[in-house]
Amino acid sequence: MPAPRTTPAAKLLGTMATQAASEPGDPELQATTWDLEPLLDGEGEPGVEPRLADALARAEAFAERHAGKLAEDEWAALREAMEELAVIQELVGRAGTYAALRFAADTATPANGALLQLVQERATAIETTLLFFELEWAALPDERAEELLGGEGLDFCRHHLRNVRRYREHLLSEPEEKILAEKALTGSSAWTRLFEELTSAISVELPSSEDGERSRDGGSQDGLGGEREKVALDVALSRLMLPDRELRRTTAEAITAALSPGLRTRAFLFNTLLADKATDDRLRRYPHWLAARNLANEASDESVQALIAAVRARNELPRRWYRLKARLLGVDRLADYDRMAAVTEDEVTYSFARAREIVLECYSDFSPELGTLVRRFFDQRRIDAPVREAKRGGAFCASAVPSVFPYVMLNYTSRRRDVLTLAHELGHGVHFALAAPQGIFHQSTPLTLAETASVFGETIVFGRLLAEDSAPASRLALLAESLEDTIATVFRQVAMNRFEDLVHTERREGGELSVERFGELWSRSQGELLGDSVELTDGYRCWWSYVPHFIGSPGYVYAYAYGQLLALSVYQRYLQVGQELVPRYLELLAAGGSREPERLGEIVGVDLADPGFWDAGLDLVQRLLEDAEEAARVAGRA
Repeated sequence: MPAPRTTPAAKLLGTMATQAASEPGDPELQATTWDLEPLLDGEGEPGVEPRLADALARAEAFAERHAGKLAEDEWAALREAMEELAVIQELVGRAGTYAALRFAADTATPANGALLQLVQERATAIETTLLFFELEWAALPDERAEELLGGEGLDFCRHHLRNVRRYREHLLSEPEEKILAEKALTGSSAWTRLFEELTSAISVELPSSEDGERSRDGGSQDGLGGEREKVALDVALSRLMLPDRELRRTTAEAITAALSPGLRTRAFLFNTLLADKATDDRLRRYPHWLAARNLANEASDESVQALIAAVRARNELPRRWYRLKARLLGVDRLADYDRMAAVTEDEVTYSFARAREIVLECYSDFSPELGTLVRRFFDQRRIDAPVREAKRGGAFCASAVPSVFPYVMLNYTSRRRDVLTLAHELGHGVHFALAAPQGIFHQSTPLTLAETASVFGETIVFGRLLAEDSAPASRLALLAESLEDTIATVFRQVAMNRFEDLVHTERREGGELSVERFGELWSRSQGELLGDSVELTDGYRCWWSYVPHFIGSPGYVYAYAYGQLLALSVYQRYLQVGQELVPRYLELLAAGGSREPERLGEIVGVDLADPGFWDAGLDLVQRLLEDAEEAARVAGRA
């Protein structure tokens, strides 16, 4: 089932978005919700089961025709088999995307969870029926496999089939693979769903905004007087961007208090999944906890370690920014709850209509073809934007299936950062849309290239916002937001990879981790990033416990740093050669995942095999830091 592509919308706070309540006075925003009917041809929920039944029947017929025969088949039979597998995956993908998006829009309604579980169970039955095919394909001798791959009409699946063979030494027997697939329903998949439901239900009891105002006017100094309000975790996290430091402090304490009651449950859940992955890796003979993710990303262990080492070696860049930010905020040293604070009190807001206009114009000016695709997201109701109770936090783009246009989810709160998030997710969207002709096997790229179009689109819109803003304070605020997002995507995600490395390694070597030990390892990994530039409070030690990627996608986070530095390098090429790059950039997006990452990078003149590639991207981050430092001087704040 195609999974939503998530983005680190508020990476400084974790991987959940930092959102406030949607503006009730923005009717266009409130009306921007998904139309999921195209997924099931207008049949709605009753269309789910027939498609799954059809897919299962096709899978069973496929098994009867092809089981045990691949070694004797010719390339024409292989092509026919892959075409039928594509049809089956489309059927499952339509039903699965419908169920997943309904659940994301409302995680609290039992019927939505039940529908998602139904799809997962049926999809597993289909998967186990078809397992034999990939196992037989991977087991073929190299010469025989290459002979088959040389046949005509296999462009839609050739790279995919070569990738399957990369897993040969990690595949088990067919009965063993079936057992693992079926047990995952009551194992890792069930724990991941539970985590999503638990974190979506977290509410934070906060002092009202008016109490914060009274605090600044000499009233209640602790921000605790007056009425209090219960808000979703996302809403509470957004208040860490407010200018009042006392309100940020009390908000952080309230978030810690809200995380505390379920902390032991989430720690047990995480421990269970750490052990589950360790078992899988042992059975599949992966040499270390990150090996399976690297293989899926088509990245060598050496290249990933080079990325991580290069980023950690430049940790002084974020520290330098945080020291400057402390001066901008008038404090001796930042605390963890200060990192997202606005550096000015000039908060620019954007209606959803204005955000739509800006993003559409930027994409259209860069490429009319991209502008046309972006317009379809709005015109065809492929965006769900308002903040709602029980809606999944953050933002993502779901590729759906090649025959259905993608979907975007936001939690839009009228901030300037939300405009950039809209541009980011639509970048994913146009990438999926352009790659749709590649078919279901090649539409999506490895995670290492998945952020290219999103970061590129976000950077174009950032350039537009910066060019339109002549006020020194506002320009400083915009540069600060961009720098903080970049630091978070590159440096913080690598620090979170470091946390994952610590917990996976210790779980395997020393057994179950206590809540306190999780907190110690979280503090250690974050301390390595921040040095003496930020004080980590005791309450912050439990903030690892709401980050979804640790639970559902172990090893995922380093791909954000990979993708950000790659996208910045592509954007730098655009600044150097201008419109000459546009057709090559569109060719890159249209190629989807049909080639190896190195070959895809060659399309736009990027050498991913160059050992100095990461340092070149980090130099661009340093340049952005220097621009922010200059803006602070111009604004008279440095």
